[in-house]
Amino acid sequence: MYGVILGKNPELGKAEFFSFARRFGLRVKPVEEKGNWIVFDSKPSIERHFRWLGGSIKLVRIVGESEEAIGELEYAKLFTVSLYGKNDWRLWRKLGSEIKRRFKATGSSKFFKPAKVYSMPAELILKGFPEVKDFVFLFRDDGSFLVGETIRVTDPFELKKLDVERPVQRPILSIPPRLARIMVNLTEVRKGNFLDPFCGIGTILQELVLQGLSTYGSDRSEERIREAKKNLSWLKKEFRLKNSAHLEVCDARKLKRCFRERFDAIVTEPYLGKPLRRNPSKGEAIKLANELDRFYYPAFESFSDVLKRKGRVVFVFPAYRLRDGGIYRKDRKWLGKLGFEVLGRYTDYEERHRLVRDIHVIRKRN
Repeated sequence: MYGVILGKNPELGKAEFFSFARRFGLRVKPVEEKGNWIVFDSKPSIERHFRWLGGSIKLVRIVGESEEAIGELEYAKLFTVSLYGKNDWRLWRKLGSEIKRRFKATGSSKFFKPAKVYSMPAELILKGFPEVKDFVFLFRDDGSFLVGETIRVTDPFELKKLDVERPVQRPILSIPPRLARIMVNLTEVRKGNFLDPFCGIGTILQELVLQGLSTYGSDRSEERIREAKKNLSWLKKEFRLKNSAHLEVCDARKLKRCFRERFDAIVTEPYLGKPLRRNPSKGEAIKLANELDRFYYPAFESFSDVLKRKGRVVFVFPAYRLRDGGIYRKDRKWLGKLGFEVLGRYTDYEERHRLVRDIHVIRKRN
């Protein structure tokens, strides 16, 4: 039995996790879940594929339930204790001391924790692996808990490298590599042709190429295509890859003119409008969304021309943090008229953001 610890956006992370499981054919069977964790049964192959998750932090091997399960943990001279569902210093200290007491028969041991947190961050675990073990306690509402050991973590250093070490960067305008990885998983497509028709500097293309997928990208800006090529050339050299992407200067509303191929999935974040200087009213948000839909509508007409039957689209529409504290998310009924159905919608944003990413998972009907 395994547990997965979700990242800072649990709703999106959960959706990605189950899409990822279907994409890689892992036959995940949920056992229980709470807030930022999910416990499940799965094939051991999940350990090999876990690195391709963007919205999860840790993969935990569950050894049992309650304090009795502590006896099942494997000895480590240096370990840390991660609590999920509880932020309690005394409890953290008690569990760490109990592990240390049980290990005493094997040898001396020490445990520690970073300041102000009760769960070990992935970057610190990576620095200590495999000598330092991370023992995990997943708390239910009734105070009972499951016990496990972290066996895999998603690599924040790799994601950071993909973002800040590439030759061309546009920090405000480009999608984070973490989110690009999530969106690729949301397609549930493992093999086939992938297209990003608003590729910009190539963040989504990087993820597709890194996973060894058949990758195509386009942008109507020649400059963006040149920048994407620079980033992909860096990626190929830095990660010693053999494959790359086929790029075209192309208007997303006229894809049929640029590509003979038919695509299994389109993954993209388009132009989301000008930066907002303040939070809009609902009326202003409606107007902003309607204006952008005049561009998105013909883009989806073009998507229909190049997508295979039942092809997937993972597309970021803009939503807006309103001045009254709410969020405006437009319901785009015109997608149905164009032969598409929305399978899921998920937001991604931080509290300081005025613009919200409204991620749609969409399927082309037969």
